[in-house]
Amino acid sequence: MPDAPIDLRSDTVTRPTPAMRAAIAAAAVGDEQYGEDPTTNALQERCAALLGKAAALWMPSGTMANQVALRVLCRPGDEVITGREAHAGWHETGGAAANAGVQIVEVGSGGLFSCDDFLAAVKPTGLPVFPPTTLVQIENTHNRGGGLVFPQDEVERICAAARARGIARFLDGARLWNAAVASGRSEAELAAPFDLVAVAFSKGLGAPGGSLLAGSRELIALANRQRRMLGGAMRQTGHYTAAALYGIEHHRARLAEDHAHARTLAQALAASPAVQLDLATVQTNIVVFRLAPGAPDAATLVARARERGVLLNAFAARTVRAVTHLDVSAAQVARAGLILCELLG
Repeated sequence: MPDAPIDLRSDTVTRPTPAMRAAIAAAAVGDEQYGEDPTTNALQERCAALLGKAAALWMPSGTMANQVALRVLCRPGDEVITGREAHAGWHETGGAAANAGVQIVEVGSGGLFSCDDFLAAVKPTGLPVFPPTTLVQIENTHNRGGGLVFPQDEVERICAAARARGIARFLDGARLWNAAVASGRSEAELAAPFDLVAVAFSKGLGAPGGSLLAGSRELIALANRQRRMLGGAMRQTGHYTAAALYGIEHHRARLAEDHAHARTLAQALAASPAVQLDLATVQTNIVVFRLAPGAPDAATLVARARERGVLLNAFAARTVRAVTHLDVSAAQVARAGLILCELLG
């Protein structure tokens, strides 16, 4: 469709490829609540192995995976330490407070934080006026940070310090597949320091939905109960998990293409005096850029870009996000860059 928009709003807008649709149609299914969906069982076993964990549990959405992790690892009134603008605090409609009863403390900058930042935020024990710090949550890659890959050496320092203090570790790895490709490290290596890890299938892998939690058998058994309590107990889930399995086997390696396309777009935007963008932050498939004083604001740019067939998201008054994915080509990304630069003058 020559007139179809170039949709850079999110990597969640992808549609299943014909081969993925065929895998969905051919999926063997059963009642997952009885443990009888063979495709879901295969996905859980495959992901547990990929992530280096003993067990895994499919979830309907990434937000549910994150919320279940909080309910498993924390108690109401506890405190959770995250990076600035973490998904848990910004994009889950207050679920951490409503579902788990926890409060979030943001540290660091740009989505990253150091072990020193973490330790400075841990509440002292033995004083009843303080909420106990019971969890540190790292988002990798970091969405609002522009798809940044969290440095693994710092991950290991933070998690070691947390472990020594009896603080649980959770990895929001919705885009961990991107982090693995960009860093050259395996998913299992990136997930190793954490008690629980979440991954998503509806973003870079192009499946129509679904996420997953992985961890010890004991934690996954607790997660299964929490999933039921939150309404996530589904039945013939094999149609979803067949798509996820297909994405794992066929769409992981190609994420490097999305990263290259994001770099192309970022370089075009960075050449405009109306754009403030540090190219060092463009490490995967997300480009977050700010509009300089005198340039249109984010809402205006997004509206004008839509009129020209380019779809973006405004992240703040003068901040815009673009995301590359398997449904946009190199030529479309190059055209989007030209259109945006024209609009910015």
